[in-house]
Amino acid sequence: MAEESYLKGKRILAVDDEEDVLETIKDVLEEAIVSVAQSYQEAVDKINEGVFDLAILDIMGVDGLALLEKTVDKGIPTVMLTAHAMNPEALLASIKKGAISYLPKEMLADLDRILNDLMAALAHGKPTWKVLFDKLGDFFDEKFGPDWKEKDKAFWSEFSRTYYVGKGIQSRLLHDHRVLSKGI
Repeated sequence: MAEESYLKGKRILAVDDEEDVLETIKDVLEEAIVSVAQSYQEAVDKINEGVFDLAILDIMGVDGLALLEKTVDKGIPTVMLTAHAMNPEALLASIKKGAISYLPKEMLADLDRILNDLMAALAHGKPTWKVLFDKLGDFFDEKFGPDWKEKDKAFWSEFSRTYYVGKGIQSRLLHDHRVLSKGI
C-alpha cells in the first residue's frame, strides 16, 4: 500500500540564491506546485502576493531568518534548508523564530520524504520537531559534536521533553487560519 502524499498539489515557495538548488527542489517535489525566488526581495514579493502551504528557505544568501519572520506572520509553515548555516546557533534561531524544521542541504535527495512526514505531522497536530529529531538527531550529533546542546542546556532540556518552542509556536498559531477559524 502506497504512503499517503501530503505534498500532492501543495503550493510551496522555495527560496535560495543558488539556481541549481531550486531546480533540484522542483525536481524532487514534482507532486507539488513549486514557486521559486532567488533573492530576499523576490521572496518578500511572493510571500506578500501569494498563498502557500509551505515555504522552504535558505538561511545564507537570501536572509532566510528575516524571511522566516515574514512567513510566520503570514501563517506559512516554514522549513529552513541550509548548508553554510548548519550550526547550533542557526538551528536555535530557526526554532525560536517559528520554523517547523531545519534541514541540511545534504538531505535534498530525500526532501520529498522528509517534507511529506513533516506535512503529515502538521496535518495530524503532531510536533514537527519531534519528527525531525527522530529522523536526524544522530546527524546533528555527528555534525555539531556530542555536547552541542550544552551551551543552551536549559532550552534543549525543556524542548526535548515537550517540543514546546514558545514564541515560535505561539506566533504560528496566531496566524494559522485553521486555528483562528475555530475561535480558539
